[in-house]
Amino acid sequence: MDLSTTYLGLKLRTPLVPAASPLSEEVDSIKQMEDAGASAVVLYSLFEEQLRQDTAELARHLEHGTESFAEALTYFPEPESFRLGPEEYLKHIGKAKQAVHIPIIASLNGSSAGGWTQYAKAIQQAGADALELNIYYIPTDENLTSAQVEQTYLDILKSVKSVVTIPVAVKLSPFFTNFANMARRLDQAGANGLVLFNRFYQPDIDLESLEVKPNILLSTPMAMRVPLRWIALLYGKLRANLCATSGIHRASDALKMLMAGADVTMLCSALIRHGVRQISVVEQDLIAWMEEHEYESVSQLKGSLSQKNCAEPSAFERAQYMKAISQFPISK
Repeated sequence: MDLSTTYLGLKLRTPLVPAASPLSEEVDSIKQMEDAGASAVVLYSLFEEQLRQDTAELARHLEHGTESFAEALTYFPEPESFRLGPEEYLKHIGKAKQAVHIPIIASLNGSSAGGWTQYAKAIQQAGADALELNIYYIPTDENLTSAQVEQTYLDILKSVKSVVTIPVAVKLSPFFTNFANMARRLDQAGANGLVLFNRFYQPDIDLESLEVKPNILLSTPMAMRVPLRWIALLYGKLRANLCATSGIHRASDALKMLMAGADVTMLCSALIRHGVRQISVVEQDLIAWMEEHEYESVSQLKGSLSQKNCAEPSAFERAQYMKAISQFPISK
């Protein structure tokens, strides 16, 4: 059975890739994911705020005491006293590359161009095979137009692409006025891949402490419906690879995404719930289904149920919505 696929110019053994998560914070865990069958690993995200904090901390250390006398500039703190979170991330990339044979994809999470450009270059120099830009952007300024929001995404991508030669994927949300147009513009701006979709973690209110608290809920297979729809609509229309994420827990979920047109499928919540060995379970079930239905390769089934290859394209549009509503069972 040929499960191979290509993503971001990387030849992968299978379309099963662990998404960015705390599971990749330890090199031993990355090795376990490789042993379980992961064809690549997306490292946990480094946040834009960490880069800003690191820069501010460094400036504070270097400037401390200079108001007393100029010679104080020679009394810099020892390097080990700095907070080097971002530097540790670069070291982690190097250690991961030495420990495993699968591609390592770094991840930057932010909402503005900021210091991403310089750090993206450092990530490439550290040995990352590719870079995922996780643009977690929730605009709340009522004066900000949709055009300005979209331009922010394009500016981030262009600034990063201008300084690196490794492939760059963009992970984004579906919340655009016309997502198809946004996907095309990102494709034209040089995105090598689109990761669909980011999940926004909504806060909750604690009624006892009367405080707003973070509330992380792991995904369920239902979350795959939105990326499934958009991948099916976009397949064959972009040069960029399409990566499916959110709600992929079982082989059946991965198969649906591949048939819609995904090049790879990323797992996260399933691995947190069941452990990294879940990768091998999904792979074996994937092979079993393909053998039963006489498929010989992933490329044979990829995009077979996309809008492009569907005899009735309207099934992916308004007609399917109307049909689903009209056939919904109502108890009497």
